[in-house]
Amino acid sequence: MPAPQPAAVLDVDGPAAPPRSNGELVFAEPWEGRAFGLAMALHGAGVFEWEDFRQQLIAAVAEAERATTDDDPFSYYRCWLLALERVLEAGGVVSTEQLRARAEELEARPAGHDHDHEGGDHDH
Repeated sequence: MPAPQPAAVLDVDGPAAPPRSNGELVFAEPWEGRAFGLAMALHGAGVFEWEDFRQQLIAAVAEAERATTDDDPFSYYRCWLLALERVLEAGGVVSTEQLRARAEELEARPAGHDHDHEGGDHDH
Protein backbone atom coordinates (compact mmCIF):
# COMPACT_ATOMS: atom_id res chain seq x y z
CA MET A 1 0.00 0.00 0.00
CA PRO A 2 1.31 3.48 -0.83
CA ALA A 3 2.59 5.70 1.95
CA PRO A 4 0.17 8.31 3.29
CA GLN A 5 0.56 11.71 1.68
CA PRO A 6 0.73 15.12 3.33
CA ALA A 7 -2.58 16.94 3.31
CA ALA A 8 -3.59 18.37 -0.06
CA VAL A 9 -3.53 22.12 -0.36
CA LEU A 10 -6.56 23.34 -2.29
CA ASP A 11 -6.03 26.26 -4.63
CA VAL A 12 -7.75 29.40 -3.39
CA ASP A 13 -7.58 31.17 -6.74
CA GLY A 14 -7.02 30.08 -10.30
CA PRO A 15 -8.40 27.32 -12.50
CA ALA A 16 -8.24 24.56 -9.88
CA ALA A 17 -9.94 26.54 -7.09
CA PRO A 18 -13.20 24.94 -5.89
CA PRO A 19 -16.39 26.99 -5.58
CA ARG A 20 -16.66 28.80 -2.26
CA SER A 21 -19.10 31.05 -0.44
CA ASN A 22 -17.80 33.11 2.48
CA GLY A 23 -14.66 30.98 2.39
CA GLU A 24 -16.56 27.67 2.75
CA LEU A 25 -16.69 24.99 0.06
CA VAL A 26 -19.98 24.91 -1.84
CA PHE A 27 -21.59 21.71 -3.09
CA ALA A 28 -24.76 22.10 -5.18
CA GLU A 29 -25.54 18.38 -5.11
CA PRO A 30 -24.71 15.57 -2.65
CA TRP A 31 -22.61 13.73 -5.26
CA GLU A 32 -20.28 16.73 -5.47
CA GLY A 33 -19.36 16.48 -1.80
CA ARG A 34 -18.86 12.73 -2.14
CA ALA A 35 -16.59 13.19 -5.19
CA PHE A 36 -14.61 15.81 -3.27
CA GLY A 37 -14.26 13.59 -0.22
CA LEU A 38 -13.30 10.56 -2.29
CA ALA A 39 -10.47 12.44 -4.00
CA MET A 40 -9.21 13.82 -0.70
CA ALA A 41 -9.33 10.39 0.96
CA LEU A 42 -7.57 8.63 -1.92
CA HIS A 43 -4.86 11.28 -1.98
CA GLY A 44 -4.48 11.07 1.80
CA ALA A 45 -4.06 7.30 1.49
CA GLY A 46 -1.22 7.80 -0.97
CA VAL A 47 -3.06 6.57 -4.05
CA PHE A 48 -1.97 9.59 -6.13
CA GLU A 49 0.13 12.71 -5.90
CA TRP A 50 -1.83 15.93 -5.38
CA GLU A 51 0.06 17.80 -8.09
CA ASP A 52 -0.86 15.11 -10.64
CA PHE A 53 -4.52 15.53 -9.71
CA ARG A 54 -4.25 19.32 -9.75
CA GLN A 55 -2.80 19.31 -13.26
CA GLN A 56 -5.57 16.98 -14.47
CA LEU A 57 -8.14 19.27 -12.85
CA ILE A 58 -6.72 22.36 -14.55
CA ALA A 59 -6.86 20.55 -17.91
CA ALA A 60 -10.42 19.33 -17.30
CA VAL A 61 -11.58 22.85 -16.35
CA ALA A 62 -10.02 24.30 -19.51
CA GLU A 63 -11.68 21.62 -21.65
CA ALA A 64 -15.06 22.19 -19.99
CA GLU A 65 -14.85 25.96 -20.37
CA ARG A 66 -14.26 25.53 -24.11
CA ALA A 67 -17.15 23.07 -24.43
CA THR A 68 -19.71 24.87 -22.23
CA THR A 69 -23.04 25.66 -23.89
CA ASP A 70 -26.45 26.80 -22.70
CA ASP A 71 -27.60 23.17 -22.90
CA ASP A 72 -24.52 21.86 -21.10
CA PRO A 73 -23.36 24.46 -18.54
CA PHE A 74 -20.01 24.38 -16.78
CA SER A 75 -19.78 22.15 -13.72
CA TYR A 76 -16.66 22.39 -11.56
CA TYR A 77 -17.32 19.05 -9.90
CA ARG A 78 -17.80 17.24 -13.22
CA CYS A 79 -14.27 18.51 -13.94
CA TRP A 80 -13.15 17.30 -10.50
CA LEU A 81 -14.57 13.85 -11.19
CA LEU A 82 -12.98 13.70 -14.65
CA ALA A 83 -9.61 14.68 -13.15
CA LEU A 84 -10.00 11.97 -10.51
CA GLU A 85 -10.86 9.36 -13.14
CA ARG A 86 -7.83 10.36 -15.22
CA VAL A 87 -5.37 10.31 -12.32
CA LEU A 88 -6.67 6.93 -11.12
CA GLU A 89 -6.46 5.48 -14.62
CA ALA A 90 -2.95 6.89 -15.18
CA GLY A 91 -1.85 5.32 -11.89
CA GLY A 92 -3.30 1.94 -12.83
CA VAL A 93 -5.81 2.03 -9.98
CA VAL A 94 -8.89 1.64 -12.19
CA SER A 95 -9.56 1.63 -15.92
CA THR A 96 -12.01 3.78 -17.84
CA GLU A 97 -13.89 0.59 -18.76
CA GLN A 98 -14.24 -0.37 -15.09
CA LEU A 99 -15.50 3.12 -14.24
CA ARG A 100 -18.03 3.08 -17.08
CA ALA A 101 -19.28 -0.38 -16.13
CA ARG A 102 -19.81 0.70 -12.52
CA ALA A 103 -21.52 3.93 -13.60
CA GLU A 104 -23.90 1.91 -15.76
CA GLU A 105 -24.69 -0.36 -12.81
CA LEU A 106 -25.46 2.64 -10.63
CA GLU A 107 -27.56 4.34 -13.31
CA ALA A 108 -29.64 1.16 -13.71
CA ARG A 109 -30.74 1.22 -10.07
CA PRO A 110 -34.25 2.51 -9.45
CA ALA A 111 -34.65 6.07 -8.19
CA GLY A 112 -34.47 6.22 -4.39
CA HIS A 113 -32.85 2.77 -4.26
CA ASP A 114 -30.51 3.71 -1.45
CA HIS A 115 -32.93 5.77 0.62
CA ASP A 116 -35.38 4.46 3.16
CA HIS A 117 -38.21 6.97 3.44
CA GLU A 118 -40.46 4.92 5.73
CA GLY A 119 -38.00 3.88 8.40
CA GLY A 120 -38.19 0.20 7.50
CA ASP A 121 -35.43 -2.25 6.81
CA HIS A 122 -33.72 -2.41 3.45
CA ASP A 123 -34.17 -5.56 1.43
CA HIS A 124 -30.61 -5.54 0.04
